[in-house]
Amino acid sequence: MTVARTLNFIDGEFREGRDWFENRNPCDNGVFAMVAEAGEAEVDAAVQAARRALKGPWGKMTVHERAAILHKVADGITRRFEEFLEAECRDTGKPKSLARHIDIPRGAANFKIFADLVKNVPTESFVLDTPDGAGAVNYALRRPKGVIGVICPWNLPLLLMTWKVGPALACGNAVVVKPSEETPTTATLLGEVMNEAGVPPGVYNVVHGFGPGSAGEFLTSHDGVDAVTFTGETRTGAAIMRAGAGRIRPVSLELGGKNPAIVFADADMDKAIEGTMRSAFANCGQVCLGTERVFVQRPLFDEFVARLKAGASGLVVGTPDNAAANMGPLVSREHQSKVLSYYQKARELGAEQVIGGGIPQMPGHLVEGAWIEPTIWTGLGDDSAIMREEIFGPCCHISPFDEEDEVVERANDTDYGLACSIWTENGSRAHRVASRIEAGLVWVNSWFLRDLRTPFGGSKRSGIGREGGVHSLEFYTELSNVCIKL
Repeated sequence: MTVARTLNFIDGEFREGRDWFENRNPCDNGVFAMVAEAGEAEVDAAVQAARRALKGPWGKMTVHERAAILHKVADGITRRFEEFLEAECRDTGKPKSLARHIDIPRGAANFKIFADLVKNVPTESFVLDTPDGAGAVNYALRRPKGVIGVICPWNLPLLLMTWKVGPALACGNAVVVKPSEETPTTATLLGEVMNEAGVPPGVYNVVHGFGPGSAGEFLTSHDGVDAVTFTGETRTGAAIMRAGAGRIRPVSLELGGKNPAIVFADADMDKAIEGTMRSAFANCGQVCLGTERVFVQRPLFDEFVARLKAGASGLVVGTPDNAAANMGPLVSREHQSKVLSYYQKARELGAEQVIGGGIPQMPGHLVEGAWIEPTIWTGLGDDSAIMREEIFGPCCHISPFDEEDEVVERANDTDYGLACSIWTENGSRAHRVASRIEAGLVWVNSWFLRDLRTPFGGSKRSGIGREGGVHSLEFYTELSNVCIKL
């Protein structure tokens, strides 16, 4: 098999780095590409290219001119849809049916949505009375923040990268992207699309690396970076905050979650089962918004457990090209080991294993892949590691509850505060409980139903700041007040 090369993209050109590292297929653990590792010199070159771009044609364009180019970027992704689809599924192992309907379309849409949004952002203006009677007018201007460091996760690589890059570029910034070492391909491929769309050199840059003393650390500590946006695990987010603190640099952090679903006795059972199947097992459970804690009111508990077990038993685990598959592997063997360690811990803690708990039987050529079984437990207390620590795999624990106040307290008893799903046909209860849940996103009778104009983000250890709609524009711009004496 030919091994491809994935390069850094700096100042409009593809470049090698200080070394190479392997990109492995999660379906069989085979090496399919070597990735150029960016050292400090490459990261510095990317940041300097971004700073030059801000003073060049990009920095002089009108909002409408930038928006037109970003529409071309979106069209370029759509034109090369199958190429992006193959790359994303090869990196992640996810079913093509999932990436075809979510990852790639959203990757393109993020550019169009924010390009259009930035053209219509209202600004504040005030008339001020002055002692001489002439008055003054104040109005607010939004200007680009500068060079944005964008550090992306591996679970939805293109979607979550463009979720940051789209608004950043729409606001007139330049970006240096550090994709996950597990999934570097689509961020690099996007460099070709940027050139084709007429994005000036230096506006979009990509550097690759992993671990301490690598591209991510060099980027977050670079004095030429004006802000950093990060999606990933909480420990890394804390390190990015520390790096930014000494430089008084703003950060936007979307971190982990231990999200609850609450199923009341009056819920539509069919909807609740379908929604929880998706929230627990979609993308092999590798979704920051996914459900790992399910609280079911006692009258429904036994039926709910039985029906969710039946649903999980019907999931088809397979490769991206398997049209019947609705669950792929985990992203890597390393992550598989982490998830399996929690499966073992659940057994040690005495959980009742309803289904799963191991590695599915796969054909011989796939046995080295990062495969995992969808897993359901019951029987553990809220203070157990299974109920408190983010696992990030296709698993959930189902617990019974009796009263509304009880379940709200239990749902909020977590270090995280990202998302929650509430299942009830009682509108008053839905509003009442939603207002008491300590989470950035609360869905009622749904999950992952997203309006990109709305705020997205978490509280507690789930992050700082909000993305989406004008909330993204607020992070990627600086406000200046202009006062004109009349």
